[in-house]
Amino acid sequence: MSDSHLMPEGTLSLQTIAMPADTNWSGDVFGGWIVSQMDLAGAIHAERFSQGRCATISINQMNFLVPVKVGNVVSCYTKILHVGNTSIQMQIEVWESHDRSRAPIQVTEGVFTFVAVDSNGSKRQIPAEAKQQFLDAQAS
Repeated sequence: MSDSHLMPEGTLSLQTIAMPADTNWSGDVFGGWIVSQMDLAGAIHAERFSQGRCATISINQMNFLVPVKVGNVVSCYTKILHVGNTSIQMQIEVWESHDRSRAPIQVTEGVFTFVAVDSNGSKRQIPAEAKQQFLDAQAS
C-alpha cells in the first residue's frame, strides 16, 4: 500500500452516502459495507476495462484508517496496477467527506484482483487492445 496522500488517486468509480442502515451498534459504518462499495467500484472499472463480466478473486492489503459516519459521502477511486491474460489487479481507495468546508479524508485502500469471465463463469482472455492501452499508459 502507498503512504497516505492528500488527494485520491485513480478514477472515481463509485460514490454514495452512508445511511443509518449501514452502521454498527456504535454508530460507525460497518467495515463490510465499505468493502462491498470497494468491490462494486472495482467491478465497474474492471468490467469496463475488460469489456465484459469480471469476478473478484482476492482482496488484500487493507487497513481502515478512520471511521465513517452516517451522512458522509463515500467515494471509491480505482487504479489498475497490473493486467494479466485473464486478471486485473487494482488499487481501490475510499475517501469520505461530510461537507465542502474541509478536504476529503482517506478511509481505507486495498488491492483487489478481478478475473475476466464469460457467461458460463469460466475465465476468458482480456482483449489485446485493452491490455495494450494499459501498457501504453504505463510507458508514458
